[in-house]
Amino acid sequence: MRFRKRTPPNKVKKPPVQHSESKPEHSGEQLSASIGSNLQQIRQALGNSTDIIIREIRIGKDGDQLIAILYTDGLADKNIVSDFIMESMMLDSSLSRDVECRLQNSSSVMQVLKDHALTIGGIREIIDFETLYNALLSGDAVILIDGETQGIVASARGWKDRGVMEPASENVVRGPQEGFSETLRTNTALIRRKIKDPNLWLETQQIGRVTRTDVAVMYIKGIANPKLVEEVHERLNRIDVDGILESGYIEELIQDETFTPFPTVYNSERPDVIAAELLEGKIAILVDGTPFVLVVPALFVSFLHAAEDYYQRADISSFIRVLRYTGVFISLLGPSLYVAITTFHQEMLPTSLLIGLAAQREAVPFPAFIEALMMELTFEILREAGVRMPKYIGAAVSIVGTLVIGQAAVEAGIISAAMVIVVSITAISSFVLPAYNMSIAFRMLRFPLMGLAASFGLFGIIVGGIALILHMCSLRSFGVPYMTPFAPLIPTDTKDTIFRLPHWMMISRPRLVDQKNVKRRNSAPPRKSRE
Repeated sequence: MRFRKRTPPNKVKKPPVQHSESKPEHSGEQLSASIGSNLQQIRQALGNSTDIIIREIRIGKDGDQLIAILYTDGLADKNIVSDFIMESMMLDSSLSRDVECRLQNSSSVMQVLKDHALTIGGIREIIDFETLYNALLSGDAVILIDGETQGIVASARGWKDRGVMEPASENVVRGPQEGFSETLRTNTALIRRKIKDPNLWLETQQIGRVTRTDVAVMYIKGIANPKLVEEVHERLNRIDVDGILESGYIEELIQDETFTPFPTVYNSERPDVIAAELLEGKIAILVDGTPFVLVVPALFVSFLHAAEDYYQRADISSFIRVLRYTGVFISLLGPSLYVAITTFHQEMLPTSLLIGLAAQREAVPFPAFIEALMMELTFEILREAGVRMPKYIGAAVSIVGTLVIGQAAVEAGIISAAMVIVVSITAISSFVLPAYNMSIAFRMLRFPLMGLAASFGLFGIIVGGIALILHMCSLRSFGVPYMTPFAPLIPTDTKDTIFRLPHWMMISRPRLVDQKNVKRRNSAPPRKSRE
């Protein structure tokens, strides 16, 4: 496997890994021993924002120890803050005695709180304001103690989310009906439900100078190629932008090729699909705030496979895949073939069909290319309008609008009825692609191929097809050839491409993705039980 070396290896920074307990973090101006000074600076830095809650309490025998608890309303769980932090410190009488005893023995109050008061799970110490702001604005609770130059960060994240729902962009008839949400921890939990292996590693870092978005890299140690993991970390560490609001930002900043219509990073909002990709040795990139998870490296065949292909029998899945590849061929070349044949190669049509097409086009004032161009643009506009309109009326507008406009255009003599049929079949065929971004690529390529067909006929289509195949063969996704396993040809990996063999026959993983642990299973073919 070849990887692009864009920076020297000794300059690649390892991503920080989150732990529940760690040494005090330090990355900026340190906290003061005066809690009043710290709170004043925090209020000033945050502009006295009304959603920043600061609660000051006193503990100890005589209430001589001042403590401040800070959290962000809406990001932190108020029940966790009240039940596991405030209530533990304010109502526990033994805590007052422990604090008084520790103070008399010149011990740290912070240690007393950590060992005797805080019943919450993950806590860590901080010593600077930058880390404090990051934790506070991420939903954690911050505890400051008067007289201490360190603070405590307690895990209290609990904002509202839409929960686990059915994925909107990848529907299946048979299979799991759960999809990712916008919460990073919910998404990682959904994947761990599928893969209960301790070798499933998760490494989290923050990207974006302003947004500081949590980005997690997930892979299976021992199956994923270590060089591929290092390459992913290198590209993520190289990102230096103000904000990351969706995984599309990450996709565009780490992809191998920029000037290509084909996506070189795979994405999905189904946990079962991501789990299957991880088992093949690929790497998942999860971004907080989006239900779409990225997978690298991405192969062309992956965009033509659906999750349901692996839940049906092999013969049914193979038949559906053949239909899908046929639909891809029609969606890409349907209008181009019609334009080329009716313009340059009429001899390829039967006489009766040719006479019927000529009679239809007799009153049409435009050549076939202009007809196809107008109809394709009209349909694309209607499809985009249907997506942007409310979902209850969007589908109706797109379907009714297409029928009404098509019928009216035929009756007005602007286009022929045959062109309406061709464009309709092409549009329906484009919906068979499971991946929306790959469908957009074929829709874009349809227009230059129509231009070649109108200029040079079938010869132009052949030249355009050859150029398209050469371009696809030149693409790489994180060092892996995009057209694997067809170019380069790997016969052992073609068992799950156009046709899918039974599960018991797919005993190895893709070889260009995983170079070491290639063996997937030792399954034997099913046998009849002895009577």
